[in-house]
Amino acid sequence: MTHTENRPAVRTERRDHVLLVTLDRPEARNAVNGELSTLLGRALHEADTDPEIRVVVLTGAGEQSFCAGADLKAIMRGEDIFPSENRQWGFGGIIQHPVSVPVIAAVNGVALGGGTEIALACDLVVAADHARFGLPEVKRGLIAAAGGAFRLMEQVPHRVALEMMLTGEPITAARALELHLVNRVVPAAELLDTALGLAEVIAANAPLSVQATKRVALGITDGARPGEDEAWRLSDAEMTAVMGSEDAAEGPRAFAEKREPVWRAR
Repeated sequence: MTHTENRPAVRTERRDHVLLVTLDRPEARNAVNGELSTLLGRALHEADTDPEIRVVVLTGAGEQSFCAGADLKAIMRGEDIFPSENRQWGFGGIIQHPVSVPVIAAVNGVALGGGTEIALACDLVVAADHARFGLPEVKRGLIAAAGGAFRLMEQVPHRVALEMMLTGEPITAARALELHLVNRVVPAAELLDTALGLAEVIAANAPLSVQATKRVALGITDGARPGEDEAWRLSDAEMTAVMGSEDAAEGPRAFAEKREPVWRAR
């Protein structure tokens, strides 16, 4: 682990008018800890306030995982996985951090739980053909509390979203394309070039027009999405109730012990 300690959890690289942002914790499947949340939130803020940056492309290091969701080991150590700079940015520094600059997810592998929720928070999604998406929280006694429980309903058909969330079963990249959850599916070797190519097409357009269009489309005013306020209130209340249950403790414990959970519904 020593070689990773000095490496930031998020890497950024400017490519003309595009900011390439890489979640860089491959040893933890790019799971979200406090440092990742803070640095990703900071990168988005930088992109949104720099007139030279017109598009963000967000990807993960390695070929296995885009993002495995919350870093459960960090949580078990008592670490705060929310951004230290601005808690309002939400999980991963992105979930409740609407920016005017378009954000394209380049999903380079498995995106489960919080990983899918990060993809749902992005504007466009390009996926490698081996990528998978899913919200498996119910398998662990938890709920998809980083926007997944309502954003998936908006982005794929009603019954499909409910099936995904109530079964907790993942879907393939090909299925995600059929459902229009993603814009493109390409071989892994072409993923970054495809996402950057899409970003360049957007970056060639008038930046003020692009940003105004995104704000109108998503109902962004003063850096917030007030249309989601009620959904967040309900999500937060349900999460608090579920997290206090015996089942919420049993789910992660059973997972760690590699056994089937025994649910008590209490």
